[in-house]
Amino acid sequence: MMAMTVDGIVAKNSFHNADWTSKADKIAFIAETKKHGAIIMGQNTFIAIGRPLPNRLNFILSLEPEKYKEKEIPGVLEFFKGSPQEVISALKKRNFQTAILGGGPYTNASFLKAGLVDEMLITVEPRLFGNGMTFAKGEDLDIKLEFINATPLGDSALQIRYKIIK
Repeated sequence: MMAMTVDGIVAKNSFHNADWTSKADKIAFIAETKKHGAIIMGQNTFIAIGRPLPNRLNFILSLEPEKYKEKEIPGVLEFFKGSPQEVISALKKRNFQTAILGGGPYTNASFLKAGLVDEMLITVEPRLFGNGMTFAKGEDLDIKLEFINATPLGDSALQIRYKIIK
């Protein structure tokens, strides 16, 4: 689940804060991530957000999880090093049947390449950045999507749901 500009950019750089998205997107993001109970994100995305998201497990992928041990809050904020398959296995052992993949682009690409994403939920915001990070980066991908629906968010954003064709 990500927000992007009309030109397909999700962030200007790895640490760009998501405060550029609309209030309606933030409300939809909170509702969707709470519904699933867990959100998976990369370390840079977590740093850009700046804090754990309340009332759900924040599962942060890091090459150096030990560096963040003092920040961990079991069941709320946990750091993990492993493949996408190991992440899913760890969450299933804790009875999570689904989770939201919240970015960033490298994390998205690794889960897409591993075939572990069933749906994509994208908010298109009426902004143009010109340059920056795309939805998936760092992997050679060619994934077909099937349109499920599109829902207006607020006055000007559009949330689009796609199914991954496997």
